[in-house]
Amino acid sequence: MTGFLSRFLRRLVLAATAGLLLAGVGAQAQTGYTQTRYPIVLVHGLFGFDSALGIDYFYGIPDALRQGGAKVYVAQVSAANSSEVRGEQLLAQVKTILAITGAGKVNLVGHSHGGPTTRYVAGVAPQLVASVTSIGGVNKGSRVADILRGVAPAGSVSEAVANSAAKALVALINLTSGGTGLPQMPTAALDSLTTRGLADFNRRFPQGLPSGCGSGAELVNGVRYYSWTGTQPLTNVLDASDGLLSVLSLTFGEANDGLVSACSSRLGKHLGDYRQNHLDEVNQLVGLRDWFSTDPVTLYRQHANRLKAQGL
Repeated sequence: MTGFLSRFLRRLVLAATAGLLLAGVGAQAQTGYTQTRYPIVLVHGLFGFDSALGIDYFYGIPDALRQGGAKVYVAQVSAANSSEVRGEQLLAQVKTILAITGAGKVNLVGHSHGGPTTRYVAGVAPQLVASVTSIGGVNKGSRVADILRGVAPAGSVSEAVANSAAKALVALINLTSGGTGLPQMPTAALDSLTTRGLADFNRRFPQGLPSGCGSGAELVNGVRYYSWTGTQPLTNVLDASDGLLSVLSLTFGEANDGLVSACSSRLGKHLGDYRQNHLDEVNQLVGLRDWFSTDPVTLYRQHANRLKAQGL
């Protein structure tokens, strides 16, 4: 009887604790924990999408932000094209969002190639942007892109083969996500993500970039800049993508998330490095991550609350 009573009491305590936690989440939603002044626009990276076969690229993140009061839009730009082409597509969507909502600005949040994409919009139309947040952003180039360009130089047979394979992948992404009307140019995307390509981009759009591996200017031309990244390529043995990211991470020789180095990801006020790889940063694959690290969804919710506190 004593053992039964002990187990019963433990379960009662656990149930009460869970209830308090759920009540806390509910209270945050009711009080507008993520209710930013301006809409939040999430921007995917290379080979990305808004939603494919019912699965969000930013897995579980838009709904979590909306539950706390945020107006959230998920952009759909070319899965593979240059930063400038993707940036122009995003700019058009931003203008549409502003027209629909009546808001004066947006908060742009970009993952991976979404980093330079959002920076382009803030660079050409800062009056439309309240903040830019780069997550695992390729802001100074990727060693992986440099290697790929090296083994598949412009005009070579290997480039043609790689380009055909990339186009096939993009076609599949478009078929499942509804992005078939967008222009795709994988070689332009690759060139944009190399160290050389980002050096050229950064000469034209230097806003928020640090000179070294720290934080850059937080406020430039009325736009606030933020970033965070992952630095742990292998985070969950059940995640099929971790093996490839772990192999790719060996090419860096410095802290990285499997595709982007920690230093390359820096932009504006750097908010931290986490035990996440490049896909964990958007809560993929379908939420498989390091269970002992901060939940990626929590980071997005906390950041929305940060933007709210800044009046953004």
